[in-house]
Amino acid sequence: MKRYGKYIRPCWYAFILGPLLMLTEVAGEVLLPSFMADIINVGAANHDVGYILQKGMIMILTAFIMMAGGVGGAWFASVAAINFGTGLRKDAFKKIQTFSFSEIDRFSTGSLVTRLTNDITQVQNLIMMALRMMLRAPGMLIGAIIMAFLMDRELAAVFLIVLPVMTVVILLLLRIAYPRFEFMQKKLDALNSNIQEVLTNVRVIKSFVREDYESARFEKSNAELKESSLNAFKIAVAQMPLMMLFMNLTTLVVVWLGGNQILGGKMQVGDLTAFTTYIVQVLMSLMMLAMVFLQSSRAFASGRRINEVMDTKVSLTDDHAAYPEAVVKNGKIEFQNVSFRYYKDSAEKVLDQINLTIEPGQMIGIIGSTGCGKTTLVSMIPRLYDVDEGKVLVDGIDVRDYSLNHLREGVGMVLQKNVLFSGTIEENLQWGDENADKDQIREAAESAQAEGFIQKLADGYDTELGQGGVNVSGGQKQRLCIARALLKRPKILILDDSTSAVDTATEARIREAFSTTLKETTKLIIAQRIGSVMEADQIIVMDGGKIVGLGKHEALLETCKAYQEIYDSQMKKEVIA
Repeated sequence: MKRYGKYIRPCWYAFILGPLLMLTEVAGEVLLPSFMADIINVGAANHDVGYILQKGMIMILTAFIMMAGGVGGAWFASVAAINFGTGLRKDAFKKIQTFSFSEIDRFSTGSLVTRLTNDITQVQNLIMMALRMMLRAPGMLIGAIIMAFLMDRELAAVFLIVLPVMTVVILLLLRIAYPRFEFMQKKLDALNSNIQEVLTNVRVIKSFVREDYESARFEKSNAELKESSLNAFKIAVAQMPLMMLFMNLTTLVVVWLGGNQILGGKMQVGDLTAFTTYIVQVLMSLMMLAMVFLQSSRAFASGRRINEVMDTKVSLTDDHAAYPEAVVKNGKIEFQNVSFRYYKDSAEKVLDQINLTIEPGQMIGIIGSTGCGKTTLVSMIPRLYDVDEGKVLVDGIDVRDYSLNHLREGVGMVLQKNVLFSGTIEENLQWGDENADKDQIREAAESAQAEGFIQKLADGYDTELGQGGVNVSGGQKQRLCIARALLKRPKILILDDSTSAVDTATEARIREAFSTTLKETTKLIIAQRIGSVMEADQIIVMDGGKIVGLGKHEALLETCKAYQEIYDSQMKKEVIA
């Protein structure tokens, strides 16, 4: 309650009014059988039509009051549950936004989607059901038992046998249901992950003609979810017949015993009719409670999964920032004895004792074989990961002493995987600066060599991009991502192999624009082609997580064997071509 109280407070009145209004239904349900008994015992027995009409009008008025209370109770229960779910989903999404890459990898994207949608919906449904039943079912149970004992204590003693047996059965069902629902949610995670992976990579699947393989994978995941769902809902299916069996058996016993009492003159017909109704009410209230408990077993499994997200300790925070108000002003970068491992218990270092100083405004090229640590190196600057050993300094301040917001505001990054979002080209570019005007947007697009192809589109900057930018080419997507980063006007710009899909002439024009529009910005360019970094102020050559060469192009050709091998292999390919 300490955690979830904040989601109750905004609509506290609904959490109170919902159950209270449902009590009007309870009062009516408890009173109506006694009214009916009076009609049979007095009105029908004495042929008193006026008495029957009088009691009938009271019953009709009671029914209308019950209806108003039921509708009001259901409405406020819905308002309370939906607002609770909305607030919880908002905070869960906000928490996920603070996750570092390591936390996201731990859960998987599909699992996080399930937790934000299906799991929160299960908790929301439980609240809605509980608010409608929490007073109604116990109220009906207690009220019906009291009325039954007031009518006939001996006959009401049947409850003392039936209720404990039903309670044991319900508890047994819940004990079996909980782990099954938890397992079902895990299978739903797996299915969602499978769907997301297929839809995201549909072009790769089609290009390799692997539709049958992916269909088989989906069929397997879908079948496992079906089996786990059927296994879980067997409990729900078994619950209703068992409850009905108890209800019918109890009714038969009461009718048999009550009938004997009527024959012996100890009970009136109307009282037996009312008593039978109270029996149904008692057992129905137990069925309602059983439904709530069964739903709660699934909701508790979902709630535990939500709590796993909310309780996750985020590895990258501002908690220990010594200079939270500091901003990146110049763009000087220093690596001091930096080492890093993706897996902390691994002996292999991705970065090993990196020492490097990059002055403000320099253009730095980074080159090396695949997996040598180039991307990891630049990821340390905006603190996408924290170092295991050493320090990364920006403008003389340890990156861990900045607030994450201020640090990343000063760093523009174009990743290997270029990501665009649904919306227009202009809206995508404004991710760099939401307040940028059309002239600033056009200037950034020109610097990234994107203005030309944008103007050729029918709607220009108002062209709608599909999810992930599926309706533009790889090279166009790269240029849009570069333009977006330029709009940010960062002090440090990182391009992680971001011109690989662009022809060499266009790439040369982009670099030329950098030298004029980003003269004071520190630029780090990761590239596979030596031609992309030949004109850099310094070129960093990496191999096995270490810097094996540092200098200008001409000097590296003479002193760095790894650079010579890359140069020779690429030059030979160009000659052959």
